[in-house]
Amino acid sequence: MRLSIVIPVYNERATILELLDRVAAVDLDTEVIVVDDGSTDGTRDLLRERAAREGNAMTLLLQPRNRGKGAALRAGFARATGDYVIVQDADLEYDPADYATLLRVVATEGARVVYGSRLAAGRPAMSIRHRVGNRLLTWLTNRIYGSSITDMETCYKLIDRTLLQQIETVANSFDFEPEITARILKRGIPIHEVPIRYRGRSFAEGKKISWKDFFQAVWTLFRHRF
Repeated sequence: MRLSIVIPVYNERATILELLDRVAAVDLDTEVIVVDDGSTDGTRDLLRERAAREGNAMTLLLQPRNRGKGAALRAGFARATGDYVIVQDADLEYDPADYATLLRVVATEGARVVYGSRLAAGRPAMSIRHRVGNRLLTWLTNRIYGSSITDMETCYKLIDRTLLQQIETVANSFDFEPEITARILKRGIPIHEVPIRYRGRSFAEGKKISWKDFFQAVWTLFRHRF
């Protein structure tokens, strides 16, 4: 089973090289697709140098300007060739060593969609504000879609590539998360979950999502349901 790892990047000079090292250390059959979303802090230069060294082991896509996470992901998904696709943020909040845990659910249960839940195993290392926001959005998702997931906003969404290619998304920003979840649930496809490790960073460390994105997510959930 081949795994396509799509990494959207925007101004992550401090973490991107270590993140790529961690991804490369994973003992799986993978392809790595990095999409730079118009970085202006030197990240793009680091990625060009890395791609030149990696050769065919890494595909680098350069967006002409910053368009948002959702737009970057669509560009990456279009180049994916693996059996399954997973999104990897460019910071160090998520641990690529957890890929194998998600893939195990595919092997044992034939799952087409597996989410890595930060909230299933208790209190993750994230701010109270983000924990509350994530729980509220997940509760709302379950309420209006009849699901029973624990972490709708997680980055680690492992999806069968053939299914992903059938789902047309339009979200350009962080509203990709509720949109893809809504479209999967409306198709009647179960979302499996496994606990994962997580270390949230602060705004001072570069975290970009805000309460504005919370309200956008609420609107996205209702818009795709009704």
